[in-house]
Amino acid sequence: MPKLDRYLLRELAQATFAALIVLFIVSLGGVFTDVLGDIARGRVPAGLMLSQMGLQTIRYMPMILPLGLMIGLLLGFGRLYRDSEMPILTSIGVGPRRLLRPWAWLVLPMVGVIAICSLWLGPWAKRTSDEMIAAGSRNLLVAGLEAGRFTELPGGKGVVYVGSMSNDGTQLRRIFVYRQDKDRLDVTTATGGALKIEGGNQRFLDLRDGFRVEGPLDAGRDYRLMRYASNELRMPMAKAEDGPRNPQGLPTMELFSDPRPQAGAQLHFRIAPPLLALAFALMAVPLARSSPRQARYGNLILGFAAYLFGMMLMLTGTDRLGSGKLPMAAGLWWLLLPLLAAGAWFYFTDGRMRRPRSRA
Repeated sequence: MPKLDRYLLRELAQATFAALIVLFIVSLGGVFTDVLGDIARGRVPAGLMLSQMGLQTIRYMPMILPLGLMIGLLLGFGRLYRDSEMPILTSIGVGPRRLLRPWAWLVLPMVGVIAICSLWLGPWAKRTSDEMIAAGSRNLLVAGLEAGRFTELPGGKGVVYVGSMSNDGTQLRRIFVYRQDKDRLDVTTATGGALKIEGGNQRFLDLRDGFRVEGPLDAGRDYRLMRYASNELRMPMAKAEDGPRNPQGLPTMELFSDPRPQAGAQLHFRIAPPLLALAFALMAVPLARSSPRQARYGNLILGFAAYLFGMMLMLTGTDRLGSGKLPMAAGLWWLLLPLLAAGAWFYFTDGRMRRPRSRA
């Protein structure tokens, strides 16, 4: 490898690596918030927090890596322009075509990694996450119940409190349940209880030896008191979309033979990130052009806005494909092909001088 190519590749790789580190740290905060919210709602067990964070991060990598690649290229080429190194390279005949080789040595492997994450690792992470939650759903702790803590019921229409539980989490004691249904309230107490599973994922709390009081939320005397020996209460379930045939978790090859619109939309959604990353990487080179006295981060804001606009169009197109509002033949090509063409045009016309106008 020529010394110039090594130098340019090192500068671009260092800037891209720094940008990716910052983006991953920021993304981990959002992933942690989502997982913690699922744990608080009883959808995910607290013991699976770290594993769920890792799997969710893998799923978001096709969205993070293109942005990190574009920002890294903008920072790398921007520093060369700011320190007047690019004008010197241009004066000795190093133009956009000559820069294509070190650019490709960084961009093409990154595009390959994004493709692997989008087409294989992301669906694998989704399936693994669902399997871990489903395997743990037979444990009462996964239902969101912990001794000495109030837990929200499905739909947010009540809470349940457990005074104590056995070491294996199967037997409960001193249970208090408060529920609301329209304009009625329901207060249930029990001295003991256990978990029952029906249909593989339907979980019910079997309450024993307790009282149930039902009455109006507002003023009134329409109360009913009942003493029972056994009473069943439905517990929080995993997310409704986490089914075995959820297109988000299916392998990519199975999506080709799946006739559902949601499967076709998911297939186009997985193909789009590596092509978007290539288009943004092509645009980053002309966007990084600046004079030594120009504002340092102006082009970064422009590139970030272009990334947000492209991602919003991709998500909107995926939603319309899944709902049937957009023909499957169009896919996301109406977004990808114009972006690739625009990126290639901006790259290869960067720095080209205009011909002088001839005077009459």
